[in-house]
Amino acid sequence: MGHFKDESDVYQFIGRLMQELAADPELEPKFRRADTTVQYRMHDPDAQITVQLRPDHDMQVDLGPSDLDPEVVMSLAADTAHRFWLGKVNVTVALARGHIVAKGPVAKILRLVPLVKPAFARYEQILRDAGRPDLLGPAGSDAPAGSNARASRA
Repeated sequence: MGHFKDESDVYQFIGRLMQELAADPELEPKFRRADTTVQYRMHDPDAQITVQLRPDHDMQVDLGPSDLDPEVVMSLAADTAHRFWLGKVNVTVALARGHIVAKGPVAKILRLVPLVKPAFARYEQILRDAGRPDLLGPAGSDAPAGSNARASRA
């Protein structure tokens, strides 16, 4: 079983972080320069977060079904998303290994990765404030929960 019991758990933590980033006066304008709409389709548990990042609109975050039309779709385990926001997932490596499957102009999203590093501490604080230190535990291997991937030692 993964870190999250159901989709509301995903929205309570990852969704809340995205909403906080959208309200951040310093980060929000930088994210909007991506000029895209991205949808994160998570599984284990199933959850969907859609984020509009357009220079001519306020940043919008939809938790669950959305009327926004995503240009980029990122499919991943909720645990992979969780580990990313803890700073423990390299997106480029996760894409190469198939832990994240992306459709659309992924280069737009990769340009945002350096901008989100300040959010890692914020995500940890959200988990602490919610009394969920269990979600801060060891990251384990780079493989998503439930995968058959094994860490290799050289």
